[in-house]
Amino acid sequence: GIILRMTFDSREHITGLLQVALASVAPEHTETPIHLERPKQASHGDFATNLPMQLARALKQAPRAIAERIVSALPASPLVSEVSIAGAGFINFALQADAKTRVVNTVLTQAGDFGRSTLGQNAKVLVEFVSANPTGPLHVGHGRGAAYGASLSDLLAFAGWDVTREYYVNDAGRQMDILAISTWIRYLDQHGVSIDYPPNGYQGDYVRDMARQLTNAHGDKYVRSHVAVLEGTPGLPDASRGDDEAKTQRELHLDALIANGKKLLAEDWPYVHQHALSEQLADGRDDLDGFGVDFQNWFSENSLFDTGLVARCLEKLDAAGHIYEQNGARWFRSTDFGDEKDRVVQRDNGLYTYFASDIAYHLNKYERGFDRMINIWGADHHGYIPRVKGAVQALALDPAKLDIALVQFAVLYRNGEKASMSTRSGDYVTLRSLRAEVGDDACRFFYVLRKADQHLDFDLDLAKSQSADNPVYYIQYAHARICSLMAQWNGAEADLKDADLALLTNPREAALTAFLGRFPEVIDSAARDLAPHQVAFYLRDLAAEFHGYYNAERMLLDDAELTCARLALSVAVRQVIRNGMTLLGVSCPESM
Repeated sequence: GIILRMTFDSREHITGLLQVALASVAPEHTETPIHLERPKQASHGDFATNLPMQLARALKQAPRAIAERIVSALPASPLVSEVSIAGAGFINFALQADAKTRVVNTVLTQAGDFGRSTLGQNAKVLVEFVSANPTGPLHVGHGRGAAYGASLSDLLAFAGWDVTREYYVNDAGRQMDILAISTWIRYLDQHGVSIDYPPNGYQGDYVRDMARQLTNAHGDKYVRSHVAVLEGTPGLPDASRGDDEAKTQRELHLDALIANGKKLLAEDWPYVHQHALSEQLADGRDDLDGFGVDFQNWFSENSLFDTGLVARCLEKLDAAGHIYEQNGARWFRSTDFGDEKDRVVQRDNGLYTYFASDIAYHLNKYERGFDRMINIWGADHHGYIPRVKGAVQALALDPAKLDIALVQFAVLYRNGEKASMSTRSGDYVTLRSLRAEVGDDACRFFYVLRKADQHLDFDLDLAKSQSADNPVYYIQYAHARICSLMAQWNGAEADLKDADLALLTNPREAALTAFLGRFPEVIDSAARDLAPHQVAFYLRDLAAEFHGYYNAERMLLDDAELTCARLALSVAVRQVIRNGMTLLGVSCPESM
């Protein structure tokens, strides 16, 4: 269907003319989609369509002959100055000058709504992103997923989807047990019970901070003896050993410590576990909040077990013949769905695997009735896609409703050199420290400046520089320039809606108005392709067009009429910059 915009849109207008002609030339083919392109060369007009080529086979006629019939059937339009046939059968449309400048008025009238569309038709979409294990601070890799997910969600909402943003909290499972035991061992240390810290426990200072909070709140309530904590734990291998046997020994040692912790703390274990979880979740939430990334739902993995959904999910798969038993474990036949091997869903000790709760989580998403689900995962999860899609199919759900977008890691550069990503304690550079160094605006913008599944080189010096080479600064500077023009002008901004736009006759003005008209198209294309970087590219080009115009022409002239027309165009540019930057989570300062 046609995407309805709130006021005049030249693309929509021409599409309408073509639909009338199509109904007369090929009444039985009126469902043919009409594609309008903007020709590369301005001499070819403002829009072109390949409709005659699309109809050639059905009508058994040469495209040029069909083109001639369509052109003669087009209704007259006061907005179109010329229609011509080119090449093998393209139809080119040139617009009247006032049809092109009309966009300025549209932008001023619609303001923050310019570019909004009904493309999504209010379909319910769930965007799940970040979803990092709450076992420590978010790092710069999580930051890219956060920026991409937030901008994509805002873009989809702007393009007419009903968006829910969700963070899946892995609060069940071994990683959380490791965080709890790490916190408890640091706590024991503060009370003089010194245990060799497990090398595969969590290393950061934040673990000591959580231990200190336990001490402050509960004194020595959770202290147990050295002997009891270590009872029955296998010894640790020499720290220098990196072989598989040594790794296995360290894991067994850690598991034995966790088992002892659960036994010795008994009913206090859930409290220590919950304390570590709550602290890390609160820290992550605070970090994301400052970064302008909000979630409507924080979805607990544990709730899938509490509601019995994991067990129900496996029964469903079993009943459909997708589960078998081997060596006491239950396996999902994921090879039937293109995975390289079958996967364990329940271990021989009765414990479910991560994969089992993931399948249940997806079942839950479908049962909540979303029309579409988008998972944003780190690129290292690429191999995980076939088995999740396979499980969805095995549950007799429609896998086409599930999109998985992959986000590559970001590599930091400083002075042209790769910046070290990890500190001595093995922590990655945190998102918080990156935000502190370059600011939230540069962070949000630089993260979406490349296609999400491409590697991103994040140049820290560039992100902090105040130069035309820094795209964030360059776009914000265009916005600030227009604000300062308006401050110097002293007129009433509301009067600009009545400006005589016919005075905008020079080639730079024509190029700028054409650029503004493209914004709604960029929004639809970026939403369709799940590609917020298209908005970032567009804004950078729009800023370049404006700076070129500003440097070439005087804006505040003795001629009040021309001044008004140029300011109307400038304010329209400022509005489109604001609309685009808002979707990317970047601010627009009024002075710089």
